Amino acid sequence: MESVKHLKDDCDLEYAKNKKLPSNSYLVEYMKDGTLTYDVVMSSKKVEIFDQYWDKFRGDLKKITQTSGTVNPKIFNGLEDE
Repeated sequence: MESVKHLKDDCDLEYAKNKKLPSNSYLVEYMKDGTLTYDVVMSSKKVEIFDQYWDKFRGDLKKITQTSGTVNPKIFNGLEDE
């Protein structure tokens, strides 16, 4: 079982402000091909997110912050593309 679930890769920064995201979702900021890129992922442990992104991007990993999501992760079953 994958411990980090990618909800939206290469998304707009505003996506992380959606309150319909699960409360255990995070905005990951990293440099990709010279451009600041954002992913929204969910995991029960922030360290698992760090480990996954550090292995892939190393020094290009900039920041991991919690999203504005308020939905209980146990009942979250996705968002429609908005």
